[in-house]
Amino acid sequence: MHNDFITPFHLHYYNSGVWGDTYWLGHRVLKCPLDMILYQEILSQLKPDVIVECGTNEGGSTLFLASICDLLKHGRIISVDIQDRKPPQHDRITYLIGNSASEETFIRVRSSIAPEEKVLVILDSDHSKKHVYQEMKLYHQLVSVGSYLIVEDTIIGHPVAPQLLPGPMEAVYQFLGENDKFEIDPTKHKFHLTFNPNGYLLRVKE
Repeated sequence: MHNDFITPFHLHYYNSGVWGDTYWLGHRVLKCPLDMILYQEILSQLKPDVIVECGTNEGGSTLFLASICDLLKHGRIISVDIQDRKPPQHDRITYLIGNSASEETFIRVRSSIAPEEKVLVILDSDHSKKHVYQEMKLYHQLVSVGSYLIVEDTIIGHPVAPQLLPGPMEAVYQFLGENDKFEIDPTKHKFHLTFNPNGYLLRVKE
C-alpha cells in the first residue's frame, strides 16, 4: 500500500466521522463501505455455512451479513456481544451474550457449529491487543481452510487513534508470528481504503 496518499486518505475519512453515520436498512453500521463490498465478495465466493461475529454493537453489520446470506440463499450468523443492545432480528441471526474472549463463550459458539460446516470468523469487539489476541487464539480454531479470520479495525494506530495502541494490528502480528496456518491476503487491499489493513487472514493449512 502506498502511504504517500493512503495515510492522509485514511486520516481524512476517519476524522470526518462519516463512518459513524453509515446505515444498512436503517441500522447503523460502524464500517467502511468498501470493506462491506469486500465482505460481499468473500461471502459470494466462499458461501460459508456459518459466520461468527464477535462484537454485535447495534447489529447493523450483523443485519448486513444476514442480507447477503439471504441473497445467496445460504448461511447463518452467530453474533456475540457482552451486552444486549436490542439489535435487529432476523431468521438467519443468533445472538449470544457473553465476553467473546472467554473460554466459556467460545465453547457455547463452538457447540452450535457442526464439524463439517464451513466457517468464517469476524473479530470486531474490544480492540485492545490483549482482547483481540485472546479472541484470535480461540476462534481461529473454527475457521475452515480456504476461509478467513477477519480482524477488524487494524487501522487503529495505523494511522488513526494512536492513543489506543497497542491494538488489533499488534495482535495480528503476534498471532502470525506463532501460527503458520494463516496468511495476510493482500488482495483485500485492492480498494486502498480499508479499516482492516493486514486484517484479512486466509487460512491456508489444517
